[in-house]
Amino acid sequence: MVSKKSRTEVRVKKHRRVRNHLAGTAERPRLAVFRSNNHMYAQIIDDTVGNTICAASTMDKDIKAACEKTNNVDAAVQVGTAIAKKALEKGITTVVFDRGGFIYQGKVQALADAAREAGLNF
Repeated sequence: MVSKKSRTEVRVKKHRRVRNHLAGTAERPRLAVFRSNNHMYAQIIDDTVGNTICAASTMDKDIKAACEKTNNVDAAVQVGTAIAKKALEKGITTVVFDRGGFIYQGKVQALADAAREAGLNF
């Protein structure tokens, strides 16, 4: 009988593979994206010391109020612009994009494009 790995296991394996090639530094931190069934999360992380510099998600009150739903492309755009604004306030202009093992389309792509339009370079 054929046994199939769950989607989560496959995604985590992809994420580990991607993380072998990516690392956030103080000059160029990592923009990590996580997407659940109900929410989107984005963090800017300095991997040299293991600190989260800033974060945004659809759980934030201002983003939740601006969106009708928290699990669609419009919500991802809101999170992308919010994380870019927070990063620019902290003096971060360039980041390394970590898609978290997710396919670069839909919500993940919308978040990345919104962050680029708001002023982040990657």
